[in-house]
Amino acid sequence: MNAMLSTDHFLEIDDLEKTELFRILDRAAAIKSGREQPRLKEQTLGMLFEKPSTRTRISFETGMTQLGGHAIFLGPDDIQLGHGEPLADTARVLSRYVDAVMARLFHHDDLLEIAAHADVPVINGLTDDAHPCQTIADLLTIREMYGGFDEVTVAWVGDGNNVGQSFVRGAAMVGLDLTVATPPDYEMDEVVLKQAERLGPGPTIAETPDAAVNDADVVYTDVWVSMGQEDERTNKLDAFDGYQLNESLLESSSADVLHCLPAHRGEEITDAVLESDKARVWDQAENRLHAQKGLLVELLDE
Repeated sequence: MNAMLSTDHFLEIDDLEKTELFRILDRAAAIKSGREQPRLKEQTLGMLFEKPSTRTRISFETGMTQLGGHAIFLGPDDIQLGHGEPLADTARVLSRYVDAVMARLFHHDDLLEIAAHADVPVINGLTDDAHPCQTIADLLTIREMYGGFDEVTVAWVGDGNNVGQSFVRGAAMVGLDLTVATPPDYEMDEVVLKQAERLGPGPTIAETPDAAVNDADVVYTDVWVSMGQEDERTNKLDAFDGYQLNESLLESSSADVLHCLPAHRGEEITDAVLESDKARVWDQAENRLHAQKGLLVELLDE
């Protein structure tokens, strides 16, 4: 199936061996700098989108084009994803047409179903449980900022969501010193925290956002109300009072700020912080392209 990785599919960040994760980061950095110019000649990526996206679609499609391949966008109105046709049948048919599948879905179990029946690599472009492609871009950004991961302290402040749960595992794999601050009832899944502890230094759980950002080199947040959670909006806004990245919280901090975007300005982060010199979110967004090119080459290059 895949040529260069020990995993058949990339569904979560710890599907990779630690050495493979570092190799993808190295490859992404080399492609970004122009030191390497790999080609995926005439290979095609099928992109399944149940959830809309800006960064995921454009970065994958542009990445395949720049590598010499081709990407096909398949939205919910283009195919019968899990409705008129079983997911297993869709996976089998796509495997006869494309060299890899990237799927951006709501339910993680649907991704597992596709992967179980696909004969080509399946990449998780996001599910409600995980966002491993974002984690590669995050780690690439942090490594660019600090030259590595040793003695770098990171604070995750906000929801224990899919982005955070992938990042917790990825941070453990590279040895980042991570502290997590989430409000009650919105913590990281205990299973994820235990997995992180097995992968490397597990995160420290802080009782307050102030405790998390104290002495942090990097502060990372994401939206409080993810796509599909709109009915939880009122409850969530109340529960996350005090968790906003604002000038008050970061007043005594010189930390760089990350956000995977899109940002709900005025909720989890203020305009002042997002537009400040501390924000590295635009580099982080750009690195989705380079990180995914590194991943695609490792998965598909023969």
